[in-house]
Amino acid sequence: MINKKIAMVDNIPIEIEGEKNVLQVIRKAGIELPTFCYHSELSIHGACRMCVFEDERGNIDAACSAEPRAGMVVKTNTLRLRKYRKMIMELLLTNHFRDCTFCENHGNCKLQDFATFFDIDPRFPATNQEPIVDDSSPCIGKDQSKCILCGDCVRMCNEIQSVGAIDFAHRGSKMTISTAFNEPIAESNCVGCGQCAVVCPTGAIVARNDTTKVWKALGDSNNKVIVQIAPAVRVAIGEKLGMAEGENAMGKMVAALRRMGAAEIHDTSTAADLTVVEEANELLERVTSGKNLPLITSCCPAWVKFCEDNYPEMLPNVSTCRSPMQMMASVIKEQNASSEKQIVQVAIMPCTAKKYEAQREEFKTDGVPNVNYVLTTDELIQMIREAGIIFSEVESDSIDASFGEISGAGVIFGVTGGVTEAALRYLVPDKSTTSLKLIAMEGIRGLEGVKETTIMLGEREVKIAVVSGLGNARKLIEKVKQGEKYDFIEVMACPSGCINGAGQPKAASAETKRSRSEGLYEADRSCGIRRAEESSVVAKIYGDIIKGREHELLHTSHTGEKHD
Repeated sequence: MINKKIAMVDNIPIEIEGEKNVLQVIRKAGIELPTFCYHSELSIHGACRMCVFEDERGNIDAACSAEPRAGMVVKTNTLRLRKYRKMIMELLLTNHFRDCTFCENHGNCKLQDFATFFDIDPRFPATNQEPIVDDSSPCIGKDQSKCILCGDCVRMCNEIQSVGAIDFAHRGSKMTISTAFNEPIAESNCVGCGQCAVVCPTGAIVARNDTTKVWKALGDSNNKVIVQIAPAVRVAIGEKLGMAEGENAMGKMVAALRRMGAAEIHDTSTAADLTVVEEANELLERVTSGKNLPLITSCCPAWVKFCEDNYPEMLPNVSTCRSPMQMMASVIKEQNASSEKQIVQVAIMPCTAKKYEAQREEFKTDGVPNVNYVLTTDELIQMIREAGIIFSEVESDSIDASFGEISGAGVIFGVTGGVTEAALRYLVPDKSTTSLKLIAMEGIRGLEGVKETTIMLGEREVKIAVVSGLGNARKLIEKVKQGEKYDFIEVMACPSGCINGAGQPKAASAETKRSRSEGLYEADRSCGIRRAEESSVVAKIYGDIIKGREHELLHTSHTGEKHD
């Protein structure tokens, strides 16, 4: 008989197969213990005590921090445990500003969910009866009165993102989550990536909401509202609107936005195609000259700010290309230069940092942002629901014909490694279908935080790194500073890239992220053209709309200065 490690979980025998903690074993048994402070990618904190269990001796321990062992008996639903969990919930709600029906996180809040599950009616008066708000950042908002001190945001900011903008401050009942010296978030070293909001289980940290401003713009007959939609949005929005995970909802989004009053709707993938051409040629130029290598991508505004704040000496290595959002905005502005109406540009993005990027001085014309408003995927979901649109039943529509042709290369920008793969499709001389498959097999696909590969461009060996998550970016830049040689580095601030941006519906599982990733690759395969330079729209933009002004409209400079 084969010896196996078995634990009894609520009288169910469960084999232990390398699980790191008892919580994973319990979930393997099909039991979902409540947790506030546990995230598999973060360090174990063990603070909330919601996941407690009883062992065979009657001892109570936190399942997230207890190590599984053969022969152990785990009870998850005893009278004692239910009493403890309800008491914990009562105490948390007592110290929580309870404006649930008005909260930005209403309907997406673990505290709210668990209070319902456990039928909690707090016996104690609320101690936090007024909001304590920091709304200085264009990317995220913070309300200390809703914080339950789970520490998820602190560990995300410090361990995964390596930004260190927030931490625990003070002790005992006066403990809070704070920036250094309690300065406003906008004055701290926050880069706006919003990953703290992704892991926050309450409404203590949320993405900023600009839907009211956009509704007002849509309702003004003097405006011509032009919308662009980023690649990653199409494979995430449907999750909250009755569609399968990873399903391409681009056509339905276009139809919904037209119903809501948008005059024109474009795909940011068009500008991603422009980015491919510009950035690939920039790489060729630098490889030829040997100057300012490695070339580092500039698509991600959180990464750019992180570099400005932490590695200003590396700014000459950052690509001068504007992000696809800003390239698209420049092209739209040029195309509508003679419009009699006021042009209002709205960008639907998977990212909170794009709200900050839109306000940067270098992306303004006569003091007015080229992109007037940035909405996250979650904000668009809210607007669709407000409009009463049954999204799953909407008949798909096409983007506007003026920029109606996109390539698969632009679409895959939304997943980590996508920028690199799109650039290689442009750079590799062999344009066959077999070549596409070989490029995809170069080790740049997958959701790992760090990927490296080497390719041949002519007789020149080119070393490439792809990183997602700012903690990984910091480690790689430190390697570069210590002498490690790379030619091209793709950086996305959010782990797994834009599919897991802070503006997307929260991706609770690796399966969700993989579904979104595969959704983008499927959209790529479905495109009639797979390379940026083959797009007739790209040729039209270069030959007509921006002719002679390519560098002015598609590039910028990085100075390392702070921007309002």
